[in-house]
Amino acid sequence: MTLTDQILTARPNHKRTREGDQPVSIGAERMSKQLQDADLDELIFVATTGIAARTEGRSMRLADFDESSSLGWVPANLGIGSLGHIVSDIPYGSTGDLRLKPDLGSLARVDGIPGRPPLNIVFADLVNTDGSPWENCPRTFLRNAVEELHTEFGITTRSSFEHEFVDVSATGDHHPFSLQAFRRAEPIGSQLMTVLHRAGLDPETWLPEYGRHQYEITVAPTDPLSAADRAILVRDIVYDLFDAHGREATFAPVVAPGETGNGVHVHFGLDDADGNTLVFDPARPARLSRVAGSFAAGIVRHGPAMAALFAPLATSYLRLAPHNWSTSRAFLGLQNREALLRICPTNEIDGRDPSSQLHFEFRGGDIGANPWILLGMILRAGMQGLREELETPDIIVGELDLDNRHAGLTKLPRDLEAALDTLKADELVSGWFSPSFLATFDAVKRDEFASVQARPLAEQCEVYARVY
Repeated sequence: MTLTDQILTARPNHKRTREGDQPVSIGAERMSKQLQDADLDELIFVATTGIAARTEGRSMRLADFDESSSLGWVPANLGIGSLGHIVSDIPYGSTGDLRLKPDLGSLARVDGIPGRPPLNIVFADLVNTDGSPWENCPRTFLRNAVEELHTEFGITTRSSFEHEFVDVSATGDHHPFSLQAFRRAEPIGSQLMTVLHRAGLDPETWLPEYGRHQYEITVAPTDPLSAADRAILVRDIVYDLFDAHGREATFAPVVAPGETGNGVHVHFGLDDADGNTLVFDPARPARLSRVAGSFAAGIVRHGPAMAALFAPLATSYLRLAPHNWSTSRAFLGLQNREALLRICPTNEIDGRDPSSQLHFEFRGGDIGANPWILLGMILRAGMQGLREELETPDIIVGELDLDNRHAGLTKLPRDLEAALDTLKADELVSGWFSPSFLATFDAVKRDEFASVQARPLAEQCEVYARVY
């Protein structure tokens, strides 16, 4: 008997659709495969993430969980900010109810964290009590963007997120990319790659990065919804694993004034319905097709208005500074790590085909950004470029010269408060969201900005280092 069968038979009045002895539901098959090693006494965490990009939700006994399960949620939870409280003056109060509706396709089992029980987790869509989509569900925001891209333009995409973080509990010297720094992180590094692999997250690389005690973890590309789900899981697995070893990891944009920043970079390509690339055209500048150029143009044009959502913390703008291997201007760059949107290199060793490799990297995001909203915005901005058939932006090649040749590049907002004003002024970007979401987001972030900005700079960094 499979675990799914055990779960279903554990509830006497549960109705099943059966064909012989096997469940015919795809959801049940997925649940059985992912939880085949689970114990019915374990818990399953039904998860979402909101404006603060912290993983939230409720748990229940695995024995009581099945395809029809959903759990209660509250609209006012959207107003929980990074500092952990529901802010005042938002459209939601003590009334109203929602449901966390699990998507069984997102179910994952995290095992191998020393001294901790396995984590069974499934991501949920926020729905009304009649099952209809809630207008402010961040996961539905991304799903709708993916469907729109395919329906309107016949385009599909695969994406991946790469995370940078700092071991703030580490001491001593740190040499970037060194074997010594790699070994000092053991056994955490090896355990992290193993845990991610067993959870089905397809880890690719793990390395000590440029910053002091900074590390980077990357995973393989997949469909957009799964990629954003993975981004959330990766950060929580890192937190859990480091904490289990008595160490502390933070993804905060800047852990101390003057230190190297931590970004969340989003890689993505554009394909047709058959999986053939729509990015590569060897006859055009940077080998970028006209379609890809228009898509990039939409992102570059609306980048400043999206900043409040992709860089939503008071200290995000310490990282978004010139000459910081980050971005302070909205431009398209060829293999340029200070571009908002970077055209990534291809590996052509031994005659490898570059066409399927060419893709973009969005470099503006950080840990404060909700991954579902971040990727959904990138796709929506790109689609606007396609609708208007925008010309490919100027492709910056080589180092930036902000004093002369590149002085006219569009600046990103200087701080969070300015970013919120820029978002409000862009009717297209603000129009992607409901008025209630915008009002809640604005209230949460202005409350946060006022609280954090009043502190000394070092303390601002410490606040976010503790939260993220």
